[in-house]
Amino acid sequence: MNEILQKIQKAEHIVLISHVNPDADSLGSASAMYTFLLQNHKKVSWFCKTHNINQKLSFLPWFEKIKPAFPNSADLAISLDCASKERLGVHVECELINIDHHVTNTNYGDLNFVQPEFISTTAMLYDFFKANNAKINKKMATSLYAGILDDSDAFLSQSVDGMTFATVCELIELGADFQLCNKKVLKSVSLAALRLKSVMFKNMTLEQDARIALFCVSHEDMRASGAVAEDCKAPLEESLYLPSVEVALLLRQKKDFTIKGSLRSGFDVDVSKIAVKFGGGGHARRAGFEIDEVISLDEAKIKILNLLKKEL
Repeated sequence: MNEILQKIQKAEHIVLISHVNPDADSLGSASAMYTFLLQNHKKVSWFCKTHNINQKLSFLPWFEKIKPAFPNSADLAISLDCASKERLGVHVECELINIDHHVTNTNYGDLNFVQPEFISTTAMLYDFFKANNAKINKKMATSLYAGILDDSDAFLSQSVDGMTFATVCELIELGADFQLCNKKVLKSVSLAALRLKSVMFKNMTLEQDARIALFCVSHEDMRASGAVAEDCKAPLEESLYLPSVEVALLLRQKKDFTIKGSLRSGFDVDVSKIAVKFGGGGHARRAGFEIDEVISLDEAKIKILNLLKKEL
């Protein structure tokens, strides 16, 4: 921790990096760190390669500061909640601090602060701020709460424990707008997302004696509904509520016809093992990967199901 503070103090221009297609934990971490750096009178920028970031997260402080261009003048970069260098979306030439909680993190930074025992990177940062006597204001508390809320699956994840609730209680006492976070992160939905959800559930199949819920989403499905990648998340996770389903698998065809895979587990199946085999990563119960070769959804389905069947 002291080394991180020393590097921050020496830097002239710090850029925060949220990973490609960022979630609330990545954005919440960067938002809280943005405030912390301003408190320390640092010049700070916020980079994310994704142009169309999910607008339901636009309530987060400093969201309007996110830019898709990496500043050339930066002499220190801090990546937040990003497990691999590839997901940064940029080649970083300056010194890089990697702050993350994913067990599959590849330690790609010049300095790596990776703690898989934490439920989210925002929870990690809260501990970091407390340990360094940082003043956690309402903006920071709201950002941190939002990330914990999302990565804990609204506190339904099996990784949630008493420490999670203790942290959340302290954040609320510090001014976190938990009602706004709950509304935006859990309840906000677009018409495009609802259209996509109907398509996804209509085409969903149950595999391996109904232990696997499989979703195959084509580029045409995405285009016709007007949905964005983040909109696939809710149906994927809701399928785990089905009585027999242990694993949910999403195969989404991207614009270039490569495949993005997402895995969710509600039981004891470690889906990160599958993701790692395709160069991906994540948590034991939430993981993702990409198949860079151009193959059909049917081919991808066969390939991933064969691996999953060995884990069940």
